[in-house]
Amino acid sequence: MAWVAALALALATFLADDNAGRLLIGLATLLVTGLAAFASIARPRLTADADGLAVRGFTGTTLLPWHEVKVKLQTTRRLGREQQTLELDADDRLVVLTRLDLGADPEEVAGVLHALRP
Repeated sequence: MAWVAALALALATFLADDNAGRLLIGLATLLVTGLAAFASIARPRLTADADGLAVRGFTGTTLLPWHEVKVKLQTTRRLGREQQTLELDADDRLVVLTRLDLGADPEEVAGVLHALRP
């Protein structure tokens, strides 16, 4: 969907008739294209095996051994509704993954990770 939105914004950039509109739509095009590239490159964001977790990002993959990671399910209220996130608390970093990052319910992923943990 993000690539379709980026394409539509690129088309709108060329069809805009004023320079200010063309600039703003062009900046939006760059932003949406960057987000689409990140979503395409950094998938899957989280993988787990017997050795630990691998968290994939834009610049590469970070390996987190099981003995360094605390897996927590965090619930927050935003804009009147509750949102769950999965927090991976390692020694030197905190990784927060949402439903969009995981592609599944964070509560289900937390249960699977606790089952995989040796």
